[in-house]
Amino acid sequence: MDRSQNWPNEVQRLLEIIRKTGLEETIKWGEKSFTYKGRNVVGCLGFKNHFVLWFYNGVFLSDPYKVLQNAQEGKTKAMRQWRFQSAEEIDEIKILEYVREAIQNEEEGRVWKPEKTSEIEIPALFQEKLNKDSQLKSSFESLSSFKRKEYLEYLITAKREATQISRMEKIIPMILEGKGLNDKYR
Repeated sequence: MDRSQNWPNEVQRLLEIIRKTGLEETIKWGEKSFTYKGRNVVGCLGFKNHFVLWFYNGVFLSDPYKVLQNAQEGKTKAMRQWRFQSAEEIDEIKILEYVREAIQNEEEGRVWKPEKTSEIEIPALFQEKLNKDSQLKSSFESLSSFKRKEYLEYLITAKREATQISRMEKIIPMILEGKGLNDKYR
C-alpha cells in the first residue's frame, strides 16, 4: 500500500517538527523514521482515516496529555502511537515534549525486553502437511525458532479453516526456500 498520498501536508508538518530535535532521519521498513545513536525513536505516517506519530519505546513515555495508544492491543508491546485526524490537532510544543522524552529514555537505555514465550503448538492441518512431506518437514525444522514461530502464529491467527489453508499454500514455497515469513521487510 502506497501511503505517500495519505495526509501529505500533515505528515510533512510532523516531519518538520521531528527534524527540529536533531534525530537522524532514515528509512525503516520503507518509511521515514528517526533514530538516536542508531536506535529507533519515532516515525510518522499517513493512513486512510488518520495520520500518526509512533514511538518505538512509547511504553516508557509518561504521556501527560493521554494521547498515546497501543496500535494493536495484545500484539504490540512497546510501541505507542499518537493518532491525529486533522491538521488542527498538531501541537508542536506537545509533540516536541514527547519526542524529547523519548530521546531521554533512549539516553537512559530504557528499552523493552521481549518476554520469552513457550513453544507454539503446530496447527493440525499444517502438522498433516509436515507428516506427508519429509522435505517440507526438514525445511521447517531447519528454520530458526523465531521464523518457525512467525509461521505458526500466522497460521493460528486465521479464524477460518479456508483462510488457514490459503495461508499454508502461500508459506509452503517460502519454507522450502528457507525464507522467513517477513524476511522481505528486514
